[in-house]
Amino acid sequence: MQVTEKLTRPLTEAKYLNADNADRYRSIMRIFYENYEKLRYWMYQEEVYAEMTADPYFADYRMEQCQQDLAMLTEWKNLNTIQDTRRVSSIEEFKNKKFRYQMSEYSVEIERLVIRLENLFVEGASLEPALLERIRINVEKFPAMDGKDPETVYGWWNDLNNDFIRLNQNYQDYIRDLNSVKAEEMMRTRQFLVFKDKLVEYLRNFIKGLQKNVGVIEETLRMLDPELQMRVLDLVNDYEMSIPRMDVEVSREMIEEKTRGRFDSIRKWFVSEGGQENEAGRLFDATNEIIRRITRYAAQLSEKNALGANRREEYRKVAEIFLKCRDMDEAHRMAAMVFGLERPFHLKMTADRITDSMNQSVYEEPAAEMTLKPRVRTYREKSGRTSIHDSSVEKQRARQQAVEQMKRDWEKLARLEQDGRIDFQSLPVIEPRVREILLKWLSDALEDADHSARTEDGREFVLDMSRADEQCVVHCEDGNFTMPKMSIVFQEGEGR
Repeated sequence: MQVTEKLTRPLTEAKYLNADNADRYRSIMRIFYENYEKLRYWMYQEEVYAEMTADPYFADYRMEQCQQDLAMLTEWKNLNTIQDTRRVSSIEEFKNKKFRYQMSEYSVEIERLVIRLENLFVEGASLEPALLERIRINVEKFPAMDGKDPETVYGWWNDLNNDFIRLNQNYQDYIRDLNSVKAEEMMRTRQFLVFKDKLVEYLRNFIKGLQKNVGVIEETLRMLDPELQMRVLDLVNDYEMSIPRMDVEVSREMIEEKTRGRFDSIRKWFVSEGGQENEAGRLFDATNEIIRRITRYAAQLSEKNALGANRREEYRKVAEIFLKCRDMDEAHRMAAMVFGLERPFHLKMTADRITDSMNQSVYEEPAAEMTLKPRVRTYREKSGRTSIHDSSVEKQRARQQAVEQMKRDWEKLARLEQDGRIDFQSLPVIEPRVREILLKWLSDALEDADHSARTEDGREFVLDMSRADEQCVVHCEDGNFTMPKMSIVFQEGEGR
C-alpha cells in the first residue's frame, strides 16, 4: 500500500448518508441522480423543491429548508454550483444569486454504490462460463492488436478488462454467499434437496468452463512476447492520453502504471509463477469444496428422511419370515435377531491375553471383568470401615535399623580420621553413603563465613582451605571425582 493524499483525505462527500437530516439529503441526491441519468445535469432550487413536495412524505417541506439543504450539500462537495446570469433582469435579482446545481463526480459514484447496495440481494452474483470464453477470445487477440489503430486497441482492451472485472467480482461474491452462515443453515433444511441437483450442475458447468479456458489463457499469456506486449499497451496509453479531460491533469506515468497494473492482475489470475498457485486454481479448489459440502449435507438429509420412511413393507416381510418358522424354538431365535439390539455396544478390554496365538478363539479365553460407574456428579464410591492399625512394632523395627545403620556409618568415618582431621587427598576407596556424608559436611561448612560447622553427633569442625587452589582425586566404589584439596579439622573438646 502506498499512502497518498487522496487516501488520507476525509471523504466529506459521504456525510449526507449519515447526517441528522439524512432522509432529506438522500432524497435530494436521488433526485439529482435520476435527472443525471436522463442527461439533465443542471437543476434549479425550484425544480428540486417541486420534486420533493410531490411526495407525501415531504408534504410539510418548505423552500427555506430546501435552500439550507442545498447549501449544506454544496459545502460537503456533493453539489457544484454556478450563478445563473441568463435570467437576470435587474441588479436586485443579481444580488439574490440565483444558482444552478450539478452533482459532483464523487456523488455520482456514491449514489451508484448506494443503489447497488439497495438491490444487493435482488441482483446477487453468478458464475458465468461465458465470461471465461470471452476473456479467452480477447487474450488470443493480443498478438493481432500489434499495429492496429489506438481506438481499436482501446476498445478491445476495455472489453477484456470489463469482462475480467466482472468475472473477478462475481465469483468472489458468489463464493462468499455459498460460504455464509445463512447458506450453511439452508443446506441443513429439507427444502435444500429440491434445488441441490440444480446448484451442483450449475457449479460443475462453471468448473468445465474453467478447465476448458484457463489452460489456453495461461499458455497464451506465457508465450506472449514482452516487446509485443509493451507495444500493445503503449497503444492503449496513447489513446488514453488523447482523451480530453476537464479540470483533471493526467500524466503519462499515471496512465502507464494503471494499464500495467491491470495487465499484471489478469496475468496473475491465470498464470502460476514462482511456485504460487494462480487465482483460477484457488477458485477451482473452492468450487470443488463447495460441491463436496453440498453433497455431504444432501446425503445427511437423505439419511434422515430414510429413517422416517414408512416401514410397512418391511414389517410385512418380517411377518412372512415368522410364518415360515418350523417350530417355536426357531421363532424365538428369529425374534432375538429381529427385536434384539439394533446397535449393540461392543466392549473391549485392554487386559493382557493368556496367549499370543492367532488361532485362539475369544470364546476359549477367560472373560474379563470391568466395573461400570455411573456418570453423575453426585456418585461417590463407598468407603469401607477399617479399624486403626497398630504399627508401633514396625516403627520400632525401622528405628532400630536406622540406629544400627548410623553406628556403622560412624565407625567407617572414624577409620578415615587421622590425628583429628579427614584429608580428602589421602582418602582410600570409600562407599557412596560415606561420600554423601562427607560432602554434606563440606556443604554445611562452606555456607558459613568461618567455614565451620557441626556434625550430626555434635562435633565441631572447620575446613582447612590453605591448599584449595590445588586439585585432588577422591576414589569411590561407583567412580572417581575431582575436587579442591581440603581437609576437615575437628575442634578439641567433647561433642554434645
